[in-house]
Parts: sequence; structure tokens; C-alpha cells
Amino acid sequence: MRTVLICKNLLLPASETFVRDQALALVSWKPVLVGLRRLGSGLPLNGLEVRVLEAEEPRFARRLYRKLLAEAGLPLPGAVRRLKLEAAALVHAHFATDAVLYWPIVRRLRLPFVVTLHGYDINTYREFWERGFPALGHRRYPGRLLALARQPRVHFIAVSHAIRQRAVDYGLPPERIDVHYIGIDLTRFRPGGTPVSWRGPRIIFVGRLVEKKGGEFLICAFARVRSRLPAAELVMIGDGPLLPRLTALAKELDVPVTFTGSVDSESVKRHIDAARVLCLPSITAANGDAEGLGMVLLEAQACGVPVVTSARGGATEAIIDGVTGFAFPERDIETLTARLHLMLTDDRLADSMSEAALRFVKENFDIRHCTSALERLYDACVDER
Repeated sequence: MRTVLICKNLLLPASETFVRDQALALVSWKPVLVGLRRLGSGLPLNGLEVRVLEAEEPRFARRLYRKLLAEAGLPLPGAVRRLKLEAAALVHAHFATDAVLYWPIVRRLRLPFVVTLHGYDINTYREFWERGFPALGHRRYPGRLLALARQPRVHFIAVSHAIRQRAVDYGLPPERIDVHYIGIDLTRFRPGGTPVSWRGPRIIFVGRLVEKKGGEFLICAFARVRSRLPAAELVMIGDGPLLPRLTALAKELDVPVTFTGSVDSESVKRHIDAARVLCLPSITAANGDAEGLGMVLLEAQACGVPVVTSARGGATEAIIDGVTGFAFPERDIETLTARLHLMLTDDRLADSMSEAALRFVKENFDIRHCTSALERLYDACVDER
């Protein structure tokens, strides 16, 4: 069995369950998860082999030294030697930002390199990076990504066709970008609770409270829905820098939005099982960042919950508009209001969409089938070399 090194900067933020789940779904390849550091509050990584290149948060001098190495295109001391011991056949980085970080190591390992593009790493406008977003150390990121794309043993995966098109527009070679959906674990995400038409008029949102998730548009639409349907509820699951602003907006509009903060995956599943509809009102942020696909759209549909979304990739690829849920234009509060009100009040439509959503996800986004396709890509990259 061949070994793949799956590389991330930090192991592993709570928002990146898809990295862990994809690794666990590998069958013909052995995954080894590699990170610079392991987050104390990160995801549990039971069932995975893990290699950490720095045992603890580096102090200032060490961080400065690491930045100097990165600027010079040099790997961390000892990292190449340690990873050679794994006798890997291929390296896979999630997010192009991490790929650029690991390239000095991968170059010396002389292995095929697969890079998954997820969203902000390719959607964010080049000028924002070059102006020092989100930190001065990222100013050279666009140029380094394009240089990486010229390497013959580097192959890219886009998580949606929308992301692939953005990568082509960015300057990455189209012949080396494949679309592979990550998929979801249908043994974990499956219908629970009562049929959706029997549930109360509850809307849920799941995601980071950041600009591209469009939380303010959902709250504004919810205020209009409440004026017509006073029993309607909105539960917003997640944390982030916009929590104070969104809380203030809900208070200003005098609507009872429940903000749960960050919760574990079991709690998310319980919220989905009590919801009538899930809404992901994503927008294109000022810096260009946008939703790659929206995994929560698939999770909800796999549980039989219809969705309403404006996510760039999700609205065209993660749902069937009018069948498993509704798509609407970004920032269009009027249309969002109408779609939510219809989903909360039309029992026959809710049940029909629930059944269609289950079929759609099973046929297209089962993680076992998606990961099997990924393993065939791994094989092709190694055999090509």
C-alpha cells in the first residue's frame, strides 16, 4: 500500500473536518497527516497517523527564523529527513497557501504533489495578498503559487467547477486542474428526527461568522419572514469576528436570533435534525473570497433537510435548484425572504425537496465514491512520474 503525506499548517481547525474525513476514507492509500503544529483545541484525529514538525508554538526568534527560511525558499531544518522516513509516494496539500508553505520540503523529497484548492486560497484577489492580506508574510503568495503551478509534478484539485474556473482565470494551467468533490460520510449524515414537514418553522445557518458567509442578509430576510410568520425561528451556529455586529443587527431589527457559538459535530447534527430548512446566504467578500462549494449544504441534504443558498459553487453544483432546495442571487434579500417563507409554509414542497435531496447526495457526494476517484488520481500522478 502506498503512503500519501497529507500536509496542513495547523492540525486541525474545527472548520476543516473535510480534511480528516477524506483521509479516513482512503482505502488503497495509507494517509499520514503532517502539520507544523497541532492545535490544542483542534479536531480529534483518532484513526490517523500524525507527524508534527514543531512540537510547540515557536517563540519570536524561532518564528522570525522560520519566516527567513520561507522567504529564501528553504525547508525547516530536519523536516526533509523526518519525512523521508515515511517512504511516501506522493504529497497532498489542502489549500494552496499550505502548498506554497510546504513546497521547499516537497521539492527536496522529489515526489508528485497534489494541491486541493478550496476557496479563499484562489478566490481572494491577488492585489489583496500583495498588499499584505492577511499578513505581510503573504505578499509573495500569488507569485509563488504561479511559480508552483509551472512545476511539472504538481497537480491541482478544485472542489467545484466554480473554483476550477477561478484557478484558470488566476493563471493556473487548465490541463492540470481536475474537479473532485470531497463528499460526505453518509453513515454520519442521514435523516433523523421527524419528517421536515412536521417540524416547526426553524431556519438554521452553520458556518464561520465572516463576511463571505453573508449572515447579515439572512438576519434581514428573517426579520421580513417573522413579520409574516411570527412563529419562525433562526438559529445561527458558529463563531467568528462578525458575531458582535450580527448580534447588534438582530437586536436592532428586534428579531430573536439564537447564536450558539461554535459547537461540535454531534451538536450540529442535532440542530440539522430539528430544522425545516438550512440557509447559506454566501456572498463574494470585498477581497474576492467566496464559497468554494459549501459542505454544510451537502450535510443538510443528506439528512433530508432542504437548503436555500447563494453560495457561488454551491448554488450551481451542491443543489438542484427548485428540486432539492433553492438558489438565489447574492445579497438579494427580497428573493431570499420569499424562498424561506415558502419553505417554512409549504409542507408538500418541503417533503418533496427532502426526498429529492437524499437521492441527490447519495448519487453524487458519497465520500466513499469521491475518495475512490481521488485515489485513482493519486495513482495516475505516481504512474505518470
